[in-house]
Amino acid sequence: MSITIRKIEKEDNPAVAKVIRDVLIEHNVPKVGTAYADASLDCMFETYSSPNSVYLVVEKDGRIMGGAGIAPLDNGPADTCELQKMYFLNEARGLGIGTQMMAKCLQAATDFGFAQCYLETMPYMEAAQKLYLKSGFNYIDAPMGNTGHTSCPVWMLAPLPPKGEKPE
Repeated sequence: MSITIRKIEKEDNPAVAKVIRDVLIEHNVPKVGTAYADASLDCMFETYSSPNSVYLVVEKDGRIMGGAGIAPLDNGPADTCELQKMYFLNEARGLGIGTQMMAKCLQAATDFGFAQCYLETMPYMEAAQKLYLKSGFNYIDAPMGNTGHTSCPVWMLAPLPPKGEKPE
């Protein structure tokens, strides 16, 4: 079994969109007001080609198993990025891949010079929340920015170290 975490490539777009939609359906996430309805879902490579953005995929034996991205928070503070679209197929869970992916995403956010990282999730995504807490995120009382994810009622924020340092 060979697992690789790498930057998204244009030819990954259909596989990444399918993984995200499949995971959202698996968890009965509403299709409106969540990542499911994002226009960017079918063009992730192009979306994350923007400045201070990156989308990483997890590939196991040549098959896309999940991914996660960092991008500036829409209509948020300039020093704040967002952890976006972090989803893994069931067979990729419980292998420590989420921890590895989180470390790579937070390092990218730090390298881009962001001071904090925001995320939104669903209340019943408890395993994900455990990872977020372990990675330095804390719950906050209100949403930040304008993500369009009005159906995601859990908001979290993590401080990031100064550029050039490693996140904890």
